[in-house]
Amino acid sequence: MAGLDAQTPQPTEIKLHQASRVFEIEFANGRSFRLPYEFLRVHSPSAEVRGHGPGQETLQTGKRDVTITTVEPIGHYALRPTFSDGHDTGIYSWDYLYDLGERQDAMWQQYLERLAAAGASRDPAPTGAPAV
Repeated sequence: MAGLDAQTPQPTEIKLHQASRVFEIEFANGRSFRLPYEFLRVHSPSAEVRGHGPGQETLQTGKRDVTITTVEPIGHYALRPTFSDGHDTGIYSWDYLYDLGERQDAMWQQYLERLAAAGASRDPAPTGAPAV
């Protein structure tokens, strides 16, 4: 994980909206972003999701209904959420959260295209059915 960029503003407020499954973060420069839990989960900065280099990413499927159960602060630079599917190894720095907010539309579109190309779904596999 890259160090903090001195240019990235600090968050001033963070809210978890459980009913709508949206993570809201406001930064000191006035920018605020509403990031769906599913978006955060499928773009986790963890090695489990990103791999250890370009081309090693693991496509995350069936995450439409994921929620965030807890959020742990990591120093003064990041958060580590625990998702309802048990994923808890992603450390989201302020820089990364800001970048996700700035690039959310393009990143979401790319994710949907990757899902379609893989014949995969955002919906969880029915109980007892093999995961795609």
